[in-house]
Amino acid sequence: MKAAEIIKREGLAEVVLIGNEDAIRELAAKENANIEGISIIDPSKSEKLEEYAQMFYELRKNKGVTIEQAREIVKDEIYYGTMMVKAKDADGMVSGAIHSTGDLLRPALQIIKTAPGISTVSSTFVMEVPNCEYGENGMLLFADCAVNPNPTASELASIAIATAKTAQVLCGIEPRVAMLSFSTKGSAKHELVDKVVEATKLAKEAAPELMIDGELQLDAAVVKKVGELKAPQSPVAGNANVLVFPDLQAGNIGYKLVQRFAKAEAIGPVCQGFAAPINDLSRGCSVEDIVNVVAITAVQAQGMDL
Repeated sequence: MKAAEIIKREGLAEVVLIGNEDAIRELAAKENANIEGISIIDPSKSEKLEEYAQMFYELRKNKGVTIEQAREIVKDEIYYGTMMVKAKDADGMVSGAIHSTGDLLRPALQIIKTAPGISTVSSTFVMEVPNCEYGENGMLLFADCAVNPNPTASELASIAIATAKTAQVLCGIEPRVAMLSFSTKGSAKHELVDKVVEATKLAKEAAPELMIDGELQLDAAVVKKVGELKAPQSPVAGNANVLVFPDLQAGNIGYKLVQRFAKAEAIGPVCQGFAAPINDLSRGCSVEDIVNVVAITAVQAQGMDL
């Protein structure tokens, strides 16, 4: 409720709250949040319910969903919100403060699906590191740190391309993407290195216009002197501003190390790869977190030209 008030006051987005209207207004009053002028939709009473049920039925009938089941499913707040985005009655959706990531991603994958040329939904963190010369004056994108535990080479390539596009749309920077490993240009031999080498090849083939290179160790990716020494022919080495980790363990540990030890601000996770903006929140999120993620979602929607 407090985030909705701030978003409206600052003009960041047109907010639509989804849920029981009486409960929402009661909570707003209890929290002393001004939500006057903000739209509230109760899915079970919505005039769009039948339209959305029919749309969902058409999307999922081959999976055995009946029209009766569709009517019940779209009464769920997250499914209803996702249908609003699908029907272009909303430009994006933010949830997760009281729902799990799985609850958010499931309807998004069923209804919104992935963007053209992207096969994998993933996430990125925008890391803002104080007093840091690496990346874009201390700003770097880390992926994937929240969604895919052990991506294949093909999935890793898709993550790299999606994160590069996020860097362009969300951060307004020219992405220089490093595919990270414990090896730089063949310095070590292992099947884990082979996966990153193959992912780099696939990403370059799929998006030749992007600066993507690998495999690179972290220091070779971001430290100019090390990059020049270890990968002198690389257009990315020593200058990377997008870091693609080989798996979720490395990515999750990596962003938290930088966040805690370097006192960096970690903005995200930002979902990427969907055909329309759908973003998750931590169930421990603050008012500021919600406002930030809504602002990010609005920028993504503008970048997608929905």
